[in-house]
Amino acid sequence: QVQLVESGGGLVQPGGSLRLSCAASISTFGIYTMGWYRQAPGKQRELVAAIISGGSTNYADSVKGRFTISRDNAKNVVYLQMNSLETEDTADYYCNFRRWDSDYWGKGTLVTVSS
Repeated sequence: QVQLVESGGGLVQPGGSLRLSCAASISTFGIYTMGWYRQAPGKQRELVAAIISGGSTNYADSVKGRFTISRDNAKNVVYLQMNSLETEDTADYYCNFRRWDSDYWGKGTLVTVSS
Protein backbone atom coordinates (compact mmCIF):
# COMPACT_ATOMS: atom_id res chain seq x y z
CA GLN A 1 0.00 0.00 0.00
CA VAL A 2 2.20 2.75 -1.33
CA GLN A 3 0.92 6.18 -2.13
CA LEU A 4 2.51 9.41 -3.19
CA VAL A 5 -0.02 12.19 -3.34
CA GLU A 6 1.00 15.57 -4.67
CA SER A 7 -0.84 18.76 -4.00
CA GLY A 8 -0.32 22.48 -4.26
CA GLY A 9 -0.21 22.98 -7.98
CA GLY A 10 -2.09 25.72 -9.67
CA LEU A 11 -1.85 28.89 -11.68
CA VAL A 12 0.55 31.61 -10.61
CA GLN A 13 1.97 34.70 -12.19
CA PRO A 14 5.60 34.99 -13.15
CA GLY A 15 7.58 35.97 -10.11
CA GLY A 16 5.10 34.34 -7.81
CA SER A 17 5.52 31.49 -5.38
CA LEU A 18 3.97 28.12 -4.86
CA ARG A 19 4.57 25.25 -2.49
CA LEU A 20 4.05 21.69 -3.57
CA SER A 21 3.51 18.90 -1.10
CA CYS A 22 3.98 15.18 -1.44
CA ALA A 23 2.39 13.01 1.20
CA ALA A 24 3.98 9.60 1.28
CA SER A 25 2.64 6.39 2.73
CA ILE A 26 5.92 4.58 2.42
CA SER A 27 8.17 2.74 4.81
CA THR A 28 11.23 4.92 4.58
CA PHE A 29 14.12 2.79 5.64
CA GLY A 30 17.59 2.42 4.30
CA ILE A 31 19.06 4.78 1.77
CA TYR A 32 16.39 6.45 -0.28
CA THR A 33 15.76 9.53 -2.29
CA MET A 34 12.64 11.58 -2.61
CA GLY A 35 12.49 14.02 -5.41
CA TRP A 36 10.44 16.24 -7.58
CA TYR A 37 10.46 15.79 -11.31
CA ARG A 38 8.67 17.77 -13.91
CA GLN A 39 7.63 17.27 -17.47
CA ALA A 40 6.44 19.92 -19.83
CA PRO A 41 4.74 19.16 -23.14
CA GLY A 42 7.30 18.15 -25.71
CA LYS A 43 10.08 17.84 -23.17
CA GLN A 44 11.67 14.99 -21.31
CA ARG A 45 10.96 14.43 -17.68
CA GLU A 46 13.66 16.06 -15.63
CA LEU A 47 14.76 16.08 -12.06
CA VAL A 48 13.96 19.34 -10.34
CA ALA A 49 15.12 18.64 -6.81
CA ALA A 50 15.90 15.68 -4.63
CA ILE A 51 16.52 15.04 -0.98
CA ILE A 52 18.34 11.96 0.19
CA SER A 53 17.67 10.10 3.41
CA GLY A 54 20.72 11.64 5.01
CA GLY A 55 19.41 15.11 4.29
CA SER A 56 21.55 16.21 1.39
CA THR A 57 19.85 17.86 -1.53
CA ASN A 58 20.50 18.61 -5.12
CA TYR A 59 18.79 20.80 -7.65
CA ALA A 60 18.58 21.31 -11.33
CA ASP A 61 20.68 24.26 -12.37
CA SER A 62 17.60 26.00 -13.68
CA VAL A 63 15.98 26.16 -10.25
CA LYS A 64 18.93 26.71 -7.95
CA GLY A 65 18.34 29.69 -5.74
CA ARG A 66 14.64 29.67 -6.46
CA PHE A 67 13.37 26.27 -5.33
CA THR A 68 13.87 24.54 -2.02
CA ILE A 69 13.11 20.93 -1.23
CA SER A 70 12.44 19.99 2.36
CA ARG A 71 10.78 17.27 4.35
CA ASP A 72 8.81 16.65 7.47
CA ASN A 73 9.87 13.22 8.61
CA ALA A 74 7.19 12.95 11.27
CA LYS A 75 4.44 13.56 8.75
CA ASN A 76 6.19 11.86 5.85
CA VAL A 77 5.72 14.87 3.65
CA VAL A 78 8.15 16.35 1.17
CA TYR A 79 7.78 19.92 0.04
CA LEU A 80 8.96 21.91 -2.88
CA GLN A 81 8.94 25.62 -2.24
CA MET A 82 9.04 27.42 -5.54
CA ASN A 83 9.85 31.10 -5.64
CA SER A 84 10.45 33.53 -8.46
CA LEU A 85 8.52 31.30 -10.78
CA GLU A 86 9.08 31.63 -14.47
CA THR A 87 6.97 30.62 -17.41
CA GLU A 88 9.55 27.95 -18.14
CA ASP A 89 8.62 26.29 -14.86
CA THR A 90 5.23 25.36 -16.25
CA ALA A 91 4.96 21.59 -16.15
CA ASP A 92 3.42 18.61 -14.48
CA TYR A 93 5.33 18.03 -11.29
CA TYR A 94 5.73 14.50 -9.99
CA CYS A 95 6.84 13.24 -6.63
CA ASN A 96 9.17 10.27 -6.65
CA PHE A 97 10.42 7.85 -4.04
CA ARG A 98 13.39 5.74 -4.99
CA ARG A 99 15.28 3.03 -3.18
CA TRP A 100 17.20 -0.01 -4.28
CA ASP A 101 14.01 -2.06 -4.23
CA SER A 102 11.46 0.63 -4.98
CA ASP A 103 10.58 3.29 -7.49
CA TYR A 104 7.25 4.96 -6.85
CA TRP A 105 5.61 7.91 -8.52
CA GLY A 106 2.74 10.16 -7.72
CA LYS A 107 0.15 11.10 -10.28
CA GLY A 108 1.43 14.62 -10.62
CA THR A 109 0.22 18.13 -10.03
CA LEU A 110 0.11 20.81 -12.67
CA VAL A 111 1.94 24.06 -12.20
CA THR A 112 1.13 26.78 -14.67
CA VAL A 113 3.07 30.02 -14.60
CA SER A 114 1.38 32.62 -16.70
CA SER A 115 0.26 36.20 -16.56
